[in-house]
Amino acid sequence: MFRGWGFLLGEIWVLIALAALLGLFIGWLVWGRRPAVAVESSDVARLRSERDACQERARDCAQRVSRLESDLAEARGASAAPVAAVAPVAAVEAPVAAPDPAPMAEAPPVPEEPNTPDAEVGTKPSTLDAARGGQPDDLKRIKGIGPKMEILCNQLGFWHFDQISNWTVAEIAWVDVNLESFKGRVSRDNWVAQAKVLAAETN
Repeated sequence: MFRGWGFLLGEIWVLIALAALLGLFIGWLVWGRRPAVAVESSDVARLRSERDACQERARDCAQRVSRLESDLAEARGASAAPVAAVAPVAAVEAPVAAPDPAPMAEAPPVPEEPNTPDAEVGTKPSTLDAARGGQPDDLKRIKGIGPKMEILCNQLGFWHFDQISNWTVAEIAWVDVNLESFKGRVSRDNWVAQAKVLAAETN
């Protein structure tokens, strides 16, 4: 009888040992993998942070390129303006330098085109004497407006994005012809559409 009990006790100890080993193995599977998951989560967070930083740098580079293109366009316009101003003078002086003494048949009069001053083209938009609250908007954020163009816009009374975003077709025509050596830039660079987007962002 006691021999049978000894055999049963031996089997019980074997089963207890197997259960302990199984518990250790399951515990290793559950708890041993958690640090790896934590490490993977931290890697994902780091990669997302680096991605956001790269996107921010890309936006800054795009804005710098836009401003450089604007400054280059202004420089080209400024260099071309003196050539355009000299051409009418040469045309006026040419007949004086070579008068023709021979009698000529009287030519029929040519109707003259009406000379409309720039200030009378279109409709002048509403302007401001100074920026509201002493805080003007950064008009250089509009593609086509550089530092010189921004100063000219301020001199004309335009300080804020919402002013430009509300221009009508007639008001755009007035501003286009009153930008001195930068005529036509409002329509060419589509200032009004850009100003609407920027005005919505600032509000």
